[in-house]
Amino acid sequence: MAKVLVPLADGCEELEAVTIIDLLRRAGIEVVVAGLKPGIVTASRGVQLVPDVTLDAALQHSYDMVVLPGGMPGATHLKEDARIIELLKKMAADGKYTAAICAAPMVLAEAGVLNGKQATSYPGFLDALPGVTASAAAVVQDGKVLTSRGPGTAMDFALALVETLAGRDKRQQVEAALVRL
Repeated sequence: MAKVLVPLADGCEELEAVTIIDLLRRAGIEVVVAGLKPGIVTASRGVQLVPDVTLDAALQHSYDMVVLPGGMPGATHLKEDARIIELLKKMAADGKYTAAICAAPMVLAEAGVLNGKQATSYPGFLDALPGVTASAAAVVQDGKVLTSRGPGTAMDFALALVETLAGRDKRQQVEAALVRL
C-alpha cells in the first residue's frame, strides 16, 4: 500500500487539504497528516484541522508521495520551511512523487522540482518562473510531479493522485462512490 505525507501549515486551503486526505483514504492509501508545528492548524477560512503528527515525527518515516495543499499564507509557510524543501529535494532525487495544488506549486519550484517540467497552479504563481512551462490545465502530471489549479480542481487532483498511486480501477471505484456527474 502506498504511503503519502500531507504537510499542513497555518493558512492552508482547507477544501484542498480535506479533499486530498479524504479521497486518498477512501482509496485505502495510508495518509499521514503532519503539522509544521505541534497542535491544531488553522486553515485560511478559520477551519481548524488536527494533524496526525508533527512534521518532525513524520520525517522519521519514508513516503511514496508528498502532497502540498495550497492556500495563502499556508503555501508561503511551506516554502519557508527548510524541512519541506529538503524533503521535496530528497523525494525527487529518490524518484518518488511530489504533488502540489493552488499556490503550493511555488514550493515545488523553490525546491527545484519543477525545473524543466510542465506544471499548473493558481493563476500567477508559476508564470514568471524560469525553467517551468506553465499550463492552464486543471491537473498536470509531468513524470513524477503532479500539480493542480486550486479549490475548484481539488477533487480532480485527488482522483489523479489515487489513480497514480493505486491504479485506474481504484480511481473509478472511489469516483463512482462519490456520485460525480
